[in-house]
Amino acid sequence: MVKWRIDAAADVERGNLGCSVGSRHSQIQKLPSRMASIADPEDGLTDYERLRQENIRRNEAMLASVRRKADELSAAIRFAKPKRARPMNPPGKKPDIPASSIVLRSAGLSPAYLLPEPYSTHLSSSLASSIVGAAKPPPAEAKTRADDFDAGKELVLKPAHVRRVVTSSILSMRVLPLVDRTVVAAGDKLGNIGFWDVDGVSEDLYGDGAGVLFRYLPHKSPVAAIVAHQAAPQKIYSCSYQGEICLMDFEKESFNMVHLWESPVHSLCQAPNHVRCLYFGDENGDLTLFDERVGKVSTTWDAHDARINSIEFHPGNAHMLATSSRDRTACIWDVRSMKTKEPDSFKVFKLDGPTQSAYFSPSGCMLAITSYSIHGTVRVFSMDDFEKSHEHNQTGTWPSAFRVIWGWNDTDLYVGKMSNSVDIISVDVNDSGLSARNNACLWSEYMTSVPCQLSAHPYKVGHLACANSCGKVFLWTSA
Repeated sequence: MVKWRIDAAADVERGNLGCSVGSRHSQIQKLPSRMASIADPEDGLTDYERLRQENIRRNEAMLASVRRKADELSAAIRFAKPKRARPMNPPGKKPDIPASSIVLRSAGLSPAYLLPEPYSTHLSSSLASSIVGAAKPPPAEAKTRADDFDAGKELVLKPAHVRRVVTSSILSMRVLPLVDRTVVAAGDKLGNIGFWDVDGVSEDLYGDGAGVLFRYLPHKSPVAAIVAHQAAPQKIYSCSYQGEICLMDFEKESFNMVHLWESPVHSLCQAPNHVRCLYFGDENGDLTLFDERVGKVSTTWDAHDARINSIEFHPGNAHMLATSSRDRTACIWDVRSMKTKEPDSFKVFKLDGPTQSAYFSPSGCMLAITSYSIHGTVRVFSMDDFEKSHEHNQTGTWPSAFRVIWGWNDTDLYVGKMSNSVDIISVDVNDSGLSARNNACLWSEYMTSVPCQLSAHPYKVGHLACANSCGKVFLWTSA
């Protein structure tokens, strides 16, 4: 039994496991004589040890040959197998934007998709000259009024007035307050701000008459608000979800960050009498006054319990402002008497859902508040008598972007709908009370998605800009 185990162990080392039973028996019989043989004086090894070394060398040579052939076969398979081409775009998505108008048309795309490169802190000289050189508004005229304007009958959307201004969803938009020119500023969720100079003439050989586009990247996160004061439209301020407040100064043809707040900033407004005094609302419900002249925060008020969605001053009272918040309230404040902690508001409006906006009418006689719970709700209040109000339920709206704006009079409110249209809500106030109803609808085959952001031109009656989640702006104008 001992001899068999020793011989089996030797066979394992030699790799000789395929022997027949007969050969195995013969080796067992010869084992004592081999093991008893005298070592060769030349190498000092017995016959058994010499056979063992020979078997080990043979097995190592066989293994090396097998490894070499395996490597050669693996390399042949790797180079022979073709690489799977990665698709340029996922299925169902549009191709990337071409870099030039010639390539654009060769790809079969509309010139509306042509966008300039954004990554420069230097503002375009041509855009700066258009904004700085625009006519100044009359000192006494804050906003053009048109009490007899019928938007439902007069507004049209032309194909040339549809442009893709930025590359992603537009979260904020403003038609700049220029008397004789139409320039739309739009901020998207990637931090870009695009400018559409509608009256500009493109130097492109294939220009389609739809103005000129400019695009910049002043922020690192979604752009929450864009503001421009009527007394200084060449200075455009914006804020973002990372707490950045930036100034785009077209007189200096550059932009830079003027303040970095500790939490996301969702709303922004300029003081009526001081262009460089900025009021902004943050994620926590704080209302803050930042004075850019001295470069620091002057005051912070604990105004709401949740995010402040909008801030707007009364058009006739420089000390009165309205705020809306996700805490389901909207408030009117007198900034002269506000305390830092738990400030007393002039009026608090409680609603059923988060309030998206609170905007004064052009004359300041009414306040429109929007909120969203099960459906969109518009509540209109008379500033002379808060008991005189009307609640209007608006269905088919986008919950996260539901807010109405006033037009060029105290009778028309505009709101975007999921049916790719804009509803016009007519407001009527008289001695018996206040009422509101859907009066007309702006629909066009060229407005192909939901208009989630709206902005009316302060001086050109009948110029209404609508923006969507694809980076496009639709400009409705008078027929």
